Amino acid sequence: MGRTCEVSGKKTSFGNHVTTRGKAKYLGGVGIKCTGRSRRTFEPNLQTIKIWLPNGKTQKVRVATSVIRSGVITLEVDGVERTFPLIKASKGSIQAREKMGNLYPI
Repeated sequence: MGRTCEVSGKKTSFGNHVTTRGKAKYLGGVGIKCTGRSRRTFEPNLQTIKIWLPNGKTQKVRVATSVIRSGVITLEVDGVERTFPLIKASKGSIQAREKMGNLYPI
């Protein structure tokens, strides 16, 4: 599905954009008035990254930046939800991956 995080499930949500005029009462005005409301969308900040999966393969996924910042991915393995570190893959990193060894405890 488009505009959906493959890990956290974040997707586009909807709301209103409120246009106002006037000066706030605490600043000496008569108050703020609403002059219009229009629909708008709130879209998640999705980035396409390459990650190493627990089965040893590299895959491109679209994930939210909040997932990238947290550094962990929760996947269901053998019917049990387990948390793994998010390891981004890059070109020519075979030696680096061998250096890490068995990172995923499956």
